[in-house]
Amino acid sequence: MQTRIREFRTKRNMTQAELAERVGVRRETIVFLEAGRYNPSLRLAHRVAKELGTTIDALFSFGDEDDYVVREE
Repeated sequence: MQTRIREFRTKRNMTQAELAERVGVRRETIVFLEAGRYNPSLRLAHRVAKELGTTIDALFSFGDEDDYVVREE
């Protein structure tokens, strides 16, 4: 998983600790999210996106985009 959390967070001059407090998780969770080492629940992804003023789709990328294209045989 790739994320743009750090990019959006720094644009808002927000620390990892501040974001964590605002969305109700520990700072370590934000560290793992930014590193792509933790897949958030939909609820957490929504809270992070809302706090950063963006969408879930803008923040998270789950692998190769071609995986989501339906191909006809």
